[in-house]
Amino acid sequence: MDKTVTRAALGEQAAAKAGIPRADAAEICQRMFDLVGEALMEGESVKLTGFGSLQVRSRAERVGRNPRTGEEHRITPHRTVVLIPSAKLRKGLEALATPDKTQK
Repeated sequence: MDKTVTRAALGEQAAAKAGIPRADAAEICQRMFDLVGEALMEGESVKLTGFGSLQVRSRAERVGRNPRTGEEHRITPHRTVVLIPSAKLRKGLEALATPDKTQK
């Protein structure tokens, strides 16, 4: 469960499932990520049905604290991307987190 899925791994899996050359799948994946990034940089939301929505949010200036030293510092306002999972993804994640009560 501690495995990280990389862009290369996604491309390989897509190529295997679609039956296309790995280079073509990698190019499609790269272009898709480019398009998602461009849309987010323009402030648009990206909706991926069955997965979730990526939205750009503005974070206000606030005071942060170094957890080691307790020293306060100012965090400048910035924009960030948040993922709002779809109902399908949320339900799947909840199923993983909740052990089956019929098993003992």
